[in-house]
Amino acid sequence: MTVVLDASALLAYLKAEPGGDLVDGVLAESVISSVNWAEVIQKSIAASVNVDGMLDDLEALGLVVEPFTPEDGEMAGRLWEQTRQAGLSLGDRACLSLGLRLGVNVLTADHAWTALNLSLDMQVIRT
Repeated sequence: MTVVLDASALLAYLKAEPGGDLVDGVLAESVISSVNWAEVIQKSIAASVNVDGMLDDLEALGLVVEPFTPEDGEMAGRLWEQTRQAGLSLGDRACLSLGLRLGVNVLTADHAWTALNLSLDMQVIRT
């Protein structure tokens, strides 16, 4: 995998929002945390989207859903102190934890992440 997707990035792709084209270009090489996958499902259901088969369709395009490990949980908990001023949620920190564990770039639609001082390459998908 070459990139970790935040839920916001995958949702931008699914909803054909600005920045979704960037996600489309890397989807075949993307991974998402199971925590962020849960966010995508929840937000899709809230928008009255039928999620039956959604995972199969995205996996066919190359997306991998990575389990949230105990190590990811510890890292997400530790990131709270460093990210709380930016208001990052547990889901945000789960995404960052996966990016740190895998050592790959993270894509998000959340501009607040750019202010973080993490040893991780992050790209905001829209201006």
